[in-house]
Amino acid sequence: MDMQNDFDRILLFEHARKTAEAAYVKDPLDAENLTRWGGALLELSQFQNVGEAKKMIQDAISKLEEALTINPKKHDALWCLGNAHTSSAFLTPDQDEAKVYFDKAAQYFNQAVDEDPSNELYQKSLEVSAKAPDLHSEIHKHGFAQQAMGAAPSSSTTAKTAKKKKNDDLKYDILGWVILAVGIVAWVGFAKSNVPPAPPR
Repeated sequence: MDMQNDFDRILLFEHARKTAEAAYVKDPLDAENLTRWGGALLELSQFQNVGEAKKMIQDAISKLEEALTINPKKHDALWCLGNAHTSSAFLTPDQDEAKVYFDKAAQYFNQAVDEDPSNELYQKSLEVSAKAPDLHSEIHKHGFAQQAMGAAPSSSTTAKTAKKKKNDDLKYDILGWVILAVGIVAWVGFAKSNVPPAPPR
């Protein structure tokens, strides 16, 4: 059943990506469309290997930044950019390089809160972004400790291969959960940001 949900999500966001791409040809100055496109790319990145995920996240960042050049106060684009930079940070093993991404993410979350102070999701994202560097450090510390153990001399090549595979599986499992969490937050944000306005009284 989880695989079916994943498949459905891939189809949904791939359709959203293609629709946004077609709409962009007709109106390249539609900030809402660019935000949807960037969000779809960000969601689809969860289902890619690390290299492809990084490329897709960079594409998402490009679309979201383009939306902000059209409408600099577009709070959902700011929030998505925060999520994109958070995802990039978690996919980056180097602590200093990841910190740059985390700092950018916090900046974008802060701007989103400034533009829409009543949005609880934006506020929560800003709070969580402060804890993200510690989580990153912990994840990569364990990942690298596992790799160091896997790199120990072994009498058998198959044992080395098995250890390396286990280490890779652990790393991808952890990154998968992190990306899934970011995706869920992004999905909830899109759902909340697309709520129709209350009828006038």
